[in-house]
Amino acid sequence: MQPTLFTWALVVFGIITLMPLVAAQLSILIRPDRQKTRELLIGKDEDWRDQTHFKMAVGAAWADWLLFVPLFAAGSIGVLLGHSWGYLLFGAAGACSLYVNIILWFTEKEYVFPSRGPLRYFTYYWGFFVYWGALALAYSALRISGIEF
Repeated sequence: MQPTLFTWALVVFGIITLMPLVAAQLSILIRPDRQKTRELLIGKDEDWRDQTHFKMAVGAAWADWLLFVPLFAAGSIGVLLGHSWGYLLFGAAGACSLYVNIILWFTEKEYVFPSRGPLRYFTYYWGFFVYWGALALAYSALRISGIEF
């Protein structure tokens, strides 16, 4: 399964979308109490809504670094090398991104949407993660099924 132009586009879109998040997640794992960490994750001059909000952010950072980042990295390498296992891992990373970000899309709307507006909210502040996840999952399933683009 040789990678196509669409394969490369999905990997690049994933890297562009996910790298700022991965950096922010690393920041909360290293220095969760730092103001810069709060600004990266919840916005300038913002603070955690409560302990549950903070603990959810820490838990998500651990989950991303222990599960999502390895799936995305290994899957990206695998699809670019044209291996079927790469499409399985890439699709799994897409499923993880789609699942958690659909939840966040709805649960964070009350807090993020008013301050950021619809364009930013439905693009970078959850949209791109949902769009990439859906595309990666669907594309991987189609490629594993033998459908070529």
